[in-house]
Amino acid sequence: MDTRQANVERFNTIASEWDSDPGRVLMAQKVARAMRTALSPTGREQALEFGAGTGLVTLLMAPTLAHVTALDSSAGMLDVLRQKCESKQLTQVETIEGMVPDQLPDTRYDLIYSSMTMHHVDDVPALLKTLADHVKPGGRIALADLDAEDGGFHHEAKGVVHHGFARDTFGNWLRDAGFADVRFSTAFTVSREADDGTVQDYPIFLAIASQPDS
Repeated sequence: MDTRQANVERFNTIASEWDSDPGRVLMAQKVARAMRTALSPTGREQALEFGAGTGLVTLLMAPTLAHVTALDSSAGMLDVLRQKCESKQLTQVETIEGMVPDQLPDTRYDLIYSSMTMHHVDDVPALLKTLADHVKPGGRIALADLDAEDGGFHHEAKGVVHHGFARDTFGNWLRDAGFADVRFSTAFTVSREADDGTVQDYPIFLAIASQPDS
């Protein structure tokens, strides 16, 4: 079983319980707040979130955006997201089941964002180059993920390809993909008990970059 299929099966299995973790909900809240602060959306943006999951970030971003396409490979996670959108009467969110880059819509967006998705991606530089082709001139990308760590964050979880990223390396990948004005901030820091019983801090970075005007 390849990494992508392992991710699909895992997230389908845990979809109904995903939002029951207070730490996960808090992290999504912090990431969404950091994105809104850094981006200052106008309410006119057409946006895409890939790896949307149950929409913990998108439900906080959507009220500030004109439209959000929520893409995820897990049908179970998207079912939960659709139910939440219906209960909150969020009509500006549409869902697409599929993987990046295979099921990326043939359109360009004002904003593409994701949270805690990139560490599941095999070839990150290649994906960033594909995403750059889907961002409008003057548009932006916002990606939140782990700083480089020793593997203790996920322990033995399946489907994890990268134990976080060094910011310098990730920034260079963004520039190589054609993005400019790359900047980083720390969106949140997760404190988690390691295997040896000590408490470790795991910073979550937020990378913001823009697509140069043509």
